[in-house]
Amino acid sequence: MFQQFTIQAPLSAIDSELQQKIDNKTKPLGALGELEKIAFQLGKIQQTVMPDVSKPKMIVFAADHGVVAQGISLFPQEVTPQMVMNFLMGGAAVSVFCDQHNVPLRVVDVGVNAALDDHPLLGARKVAMASKDFSQEAAMTADEAARAIQAGVDEADLAIDDGVNLLMFGEMGIGNTCVSSCMMTALIGTSASDSAGRGTGLDVAGVSHKAKVIEQSLKRAEQETDQSMSDWSAQTLAEQVGGFEILAMAGAMLQSAQRGTAFVVDGFICSVALLFAQKIASNVREYAIFAHQSNEKAHKLLLEHLNAEPILSLDLRLGEGSGAILAYPLIKSACVFLTTMASFESAGVSDSTS
Repeated sequence: MFQQFTIQAPLSAIDSELQQKIDNKTKPLGALGELEKIAFQLGKIQQTVMPDVSKPKMIVFAADHGVVAQGISLFPQEVTPQMVMNFLMGGAAVSVFCDQHNVPLRVVDVGVNAALDDHPLLGARKVAMASKDFSQEAAMTADEAARAIQAGVDEADLAIDDGVNLLMFGEMGIGNTCVSSCMMTALIGTSASDSAGRGTGLDVAGVSHKAKVIEQSLKRAEQETDQSMSDWSAQTLAEQVGGFEILAMAGAMLQSAQRGTAFVVDGFICSVALLFAQKIASNVREYAIFAHQSNEKAHKLLLEHLNAEPILSLDLRLGEGSGAILAYPLIKSACVFLTTMASFESAGVSDSTS
């Protein structure tokens, strides 16, 4: 059994002071749109009218998936460790964007199907050499699920103990859009055809095959557990159809929220991790800032389910935290306007009530 989390919703004591400060900036009411909502959320989370995200960190969790054996990805499994090395060497999209915005990057191996050499940016928290093929058997044991979540908890603690005040999460793992779609179907009851998407570029036939694999996998799991998926606990769902990196992201989100630290949700897979985390502790949602709506077709449905308004919509479907780091400058701007922009009084500007 994985650990329990006690997450309090951010206190409302500062709400009126925050809103007054936002409204008294030299602008019409609401004129900075979503930036005002982000500033308010960050101020409420940090319980200050001077929120600060000047010490961010990007953590990318990586793992492989046994279900790749069913032909649900265009890319072979060996791409996962190859891309991990690309992250570490600074050549991936998330790497160059993190470098552009001076955001430290850490890559965490929770289940890559290869032995990875030591590297200063690499966190070695391998649970197993990939999850099992969940179309044929449970994806992982109870102990493996607990260790995957704990890997995320430990990474969040490591960052926050170092003074990080905004966490961003990404993932890497060939086949993990299939795993995420399967988890989404189990969590909110969407059909497999609605949750399955193109992933790394599948054609119509490939997406249809992926949906059938998801249906087969969930049917197998329901028979094995003698339970409808709608009745599964978070523990059962993780064991039957989870992915190590998705559980690790969920663990990191839960611990971030438990410690009162805001975090940025990347795209579809990261959103599924939040959906799973919310099943464990519902208040985790209060600490999440949504970076973007991806091109993966199920992401729009999932964002609507989460009642989430993402910052960007750039037709991305890369994963690896790329959308989260692209949203970071806007999150930073939300803090800057609240902390630095003049008020009507300080600027000597008449407001609409003058």
